[in-house]
Amino acid sequence: MKILANCLWKLKPAPPEETSQNFPYPPLITSLLYNRGIKTPEEADMFLSPDRRLDHDPFLFPDMEKAVSRIYKALLTGEKMVVYGDFDADGLTATAVLTTGIARLGGNVAPYIPHRITEGYGLKISALEKHKAEGASLIISTDCGITAIPEIKRANKIGLDVIVTDHHTPLDELPPAHAIINPKVPGSAYPFKELAGVGVAYKVIQALYRNLGRESEARDLLDLVAIGTVADIVPILDENRYLVKEGVKRLNAEPRPGIVEMAQLSRLRLGEIEPESISWIMAPRLNAAGRLEHAMAGYKLLTSTAISDSQELALWLENKNTERQQLTVRFVEKARARLDSQSPPSLLVYSDAECPQGISGLVAGRLSDEYYRPSIVIKTNADFATGSCRSIPDFNIIQALSRFAPLFSHFGGHAQAAGFTLPTEHLDTFIKGISAYAEESLSGVELKPFIDIDIDTDLSQLCPATLRELERLAPFGEANPKPVFLSRGLNITDYRSMGSNNEHLKLRIKHKGRFWDGIAFRQFKELNGFLQSPVDIVYNLELDKWCGTDTLRLKIIDMAPAGTKI
Repeated sequence: MKILANCLWKLKPAPPEETSQNFPYPPLITSLLYNRGIKTPEEADMFLSPDRRLDHDPFLFPDMEKAVSRIYKALLTGEKMVVYGDFDADGLTATAVLTTGIARLGGNVAPYIPHRITEGYGLKISALEKHKAEGASLIISTDCGITAIPEIKRANKIGLDVIVTDHHTPLDELPPAHAIINPKVPGSAYPFKELAGVGVAYKVIQALYRNLGRESEARDLLDLVAIGTVADIVPILDENRYLVKEGVKRLNAEPRPGIVEMAQLSRLRLGEIEPESISWIMAPRLNAAGRLEHAMAGYKLLTSTAISDSQELALWLENKNTERQQLTVRFVEKARARLDSQSPPSLLVYSDAECPQGISGLVAGRLSDEYYRPSIVIKTNADFATGSCRSIPDFNIIQALSRFAPLFSHFGGHAQAAGFTLPTEHLDTFIKGISAYAEESLSGVELKPFIDIDIDTDLSQLCPATLRELERLAPFGEANPKPVFLSRGLNITDYRSMGSNNEHLKLRIKHKGRFWDGIAFRQFKELNGFLQSPVDIVYNLELDKWCGTDTLRLKIIDMAPAGTKI
């Protein structure tokens, strides 16, 4: 949720006439394709038809042959393999893909998900030594490992082979693993760099099954790939479009027992799952386990085949998600109270010994959205401080952290999201340093949230057929958001608050003799002051299937008195 009173509206330009003439699509689709960087008919065809042309050859990864050969050797000799994952939804689904894919071939394989609080992210020497003592000879990391140089050196020393499968950005030095499967490794011929961790894991299983003449069986795992890909907010472009499209089909056609039970306890509609369902319903519940206790419950839900087990796990995750929501609201409010809302600094830093480490990233994300600034939320204790960072497009947070690398025990992440651990004695030095760096880097940048608007249209021009036309651009997600419309001069005839906390807003809108319903989630307070007609409204289109009738509904992003924005 953004501070909408200060939100800028930016209308994207119409495509040049040459593009409009070359694209064999209706004007609306042509404009939306152009807004998404699609400039040629060939690119448009690939975007609108994300089929197996986008399913790139897994053996384009430089080390894939080595990785597959090592796993195959372990299968033949009965070696114990451990898949070492991560505690978020991407890591859980990636772990499930690898363990399920290997186990189906008769492999002796076990999952290992570290505890977020007691172990933290990534490979740990103590865990590797434990696996070796318990008879493992091959570790396959997933969604982690690319920066684990000392840990993999230790693994080699004690006789453990390590295959790294990861999608995070490598350091200048690569770990001395038996094989590294990561599209971002320098010199990689793999054509798409933005796979999620689960996407990389799937390519390993795809390659393994291809060599055995059973590649079609690997596609049974695409439902897990879709969940992890959407949950990790990677761009839904290129191969990710194919993986998500096919995975969502499988989620709807053959949902796993755990997903069925999750649906019974949530707003998830079986048969109507789309990427937004993953983002707002499935991913938060899977992530809740690792945020507050141990993430293994999420893994078990994804891999369970027994209804009774799935029911128990789904209920536990539902309760943990409710607890997570309550804690997030509490600590966001505490952070707001401490921040200067009138003149906030370029970088927001909130440090709290009581803030649960598992929700610090959520709090940072909410602060970053609301104030449109990079945000760091830090959990402190006597010895160490652990921080979660969220950022804005104008500030690369992992580059910023890299400037202070000598202070950290560990750090990593992406341009927009990262984390770190450092000795508490270094905390003040770090905060002062990165705050000064942010002030300098963001000097002259207008730190106001903005909404990119695709189409400025008269509301009367839209109908259910419009929405069906828009579905050609699905699946939607990061880098391919649902189209955003602007309609001007609308009259509000009725409105009311909704929800347990009266935080949602429902509107009745009249325009040129027709009535429309609109809904704005978590925005009643922000929009209540703009409800005098006429208004300009920015929105997505939704299909409201009520009593068997399809009608359009406006999912409102922002509104303003007519003519006051653009």
